[in-house]
Parts: sequence; structure tokens; C-alpha cells
Amino acid sequence: MDKQIKRLLNGNKYSPKEYQFVIQSDHGQTNGATFKQRYGQSFEDFIKSLLPQGTDIYANMSSNEDHFAEAYVPFSDKIKGFKNRNKKNEETVISESDIVVLASGNLAMIYLTHVSHRLTYEEINNMFPDMIHEIVNNEYIGFILVRSSQKGDMAIGKNGIYYLDNDEIEGKNPLEGFGDNIVQHLKRSSSFKYTPDILVNSFYDAENDEVCAFEELVGSHGGVGGSQSEPFILYPSDWNVPDEEIVGAENIYRVLKTNLENIKEIDKSG
Repeated sequence: MDKQIKRLLNGNKYSPKEYQFVIQSDHGQTNGATFKQRYGQSFEDFIKSLLPQGTDIYANMSSNEDHFAEAYVPFSDKIKGFKNRNKKNEETVISESDIVVLASGNLAMIYLTHVSHRLTYEEINNMFPDMIHEIVNNEYIGFILVRSSQKGDMAIGKNGIYYLDNDEIEGKNPLEGFGDNIVQHLKRSSSFKYTPDILVNSFYDAENDEVCAFEELVGSHGGVGGSQSEPFILYPSDWNVPDEEIVGAENIYRVLKTNLENIKEIDKSG
């Protein structure tokens, strides 16, 4: 990788225009045996086992970009997205499904498609009384994110609940060990218009730096836990970059735009 970066820098010597180089990583990778390898059953089949017989479920346990993007559009628009890909059989299956389960690394997203709005914790418990309890208490699950009509956003673990809206913890903190910025990231995720009804993150084994991916990848990203949460940015030393930690893609964008504007002003001034 260093050699490739050096090639780009050397190539700049022969360009009529001088370029500045900024190198960003998307994320890291966190290793670990998958949910299926550990539990003996795929996450999709585990969710099926919690549902009444006859419940139709569509699952895509792969972080293929096309499928992962569908997690952030409304279910009706999701069908349109599949139509654009001309996969009529797949559209039909999805449109007739009661539940959609998607995954990326050790992150899983569960949509209950009975209604168009994001279901509350109370509504989910009313529809499927055992689902949340069984998911949370699976030994390979770290926490889930749901929204309560009474308590707001909640991160629920086996022995405690983190009430994100008022920053209060009941019992043991379920987000312990998932990084200093986990609360901020969950609040951001929950603010999206089409956040899943249940967002699931696997456990994190800090001693071995391992997570439990829901897709069949032993080196994964998508959720939180371990080195997957540690990106980096390499930038010119004369750039104006704040000393404090940069958190989130939006703030990286602001750094890039600010320095780009500074460069333009310098060019104008000669």
C-alpha cells in the first residue's frame, strides 16, 4: 500500500497541475467466527424460529452493496428498487414477506412490514411477544436498538438498558466495550427516517478482539466492536485540521470542504 501511495505522489511531479493527496480508510475489520459457526444455526433461521408458523420472511445475509442500501429506504420504495434490477421473482417474495432481515458483518436489521411506520418496542412485543427477549438473550448478541413509545430510543442488553434520549442506564450498561462514541452513533442511526424496527449488534469479545458476523465472513465490518471502528485519514501537514477527534462521515466532509475552500482562496490570491 505504501508503494502505491508513493507512485501517486511521484506521478504528481509530472502533472501540469499540483495535486494534494488525502487518503482515507473506510473502516477496519474485526475478526471472529460467524453466528452460524458459533450457534450452529444462521441468524435468519434463528429469527424464523421465533416467529409463528407460516410467517413469511425474506432475508439477505450479505453485505452486497445493493442489498445493504435497501435498509435505508421505505419498504414500498424498496420494492421499486428491486424492480429497477429486474428481479421479478425476488420482488414478489419481498412484497409478500411479513419480515425482512438484512445483514452487514455483525450488524443485522429487522423490518416488520405489517405497517409502514417504524414499529415501537411496545408494538413489537404485542405482535411477537417473545422476539425481543429471545434475541437479546442469545449468547452471541451484544445489544439491540429499538424505539419505545414511552422511553424513546433504547439500547437493550442482557442485563441492562441504555435510555439514549435521557442518557440513563438501568442495570448493566449494554454498550460497555463498544467504543466511546457508540451512543452518538446509535442516536444518529436512530434518527434516520427508515431505521429498522430492530437493529441488532453481535457481542464483542474484547479479550480476543472478536465479533460474531451474521453473514459468513470471519473478517467483517458493518456493526461496532473492535478494529472495524478505527478508520484513519492521511492529509497534508499544512492543512487546518482540529486537534479533537473527528467523529462521523459528516465531520470528515467538513474538514475536506474547509481545506478545499482554503486552497481555492490561496490560488486566487496568487
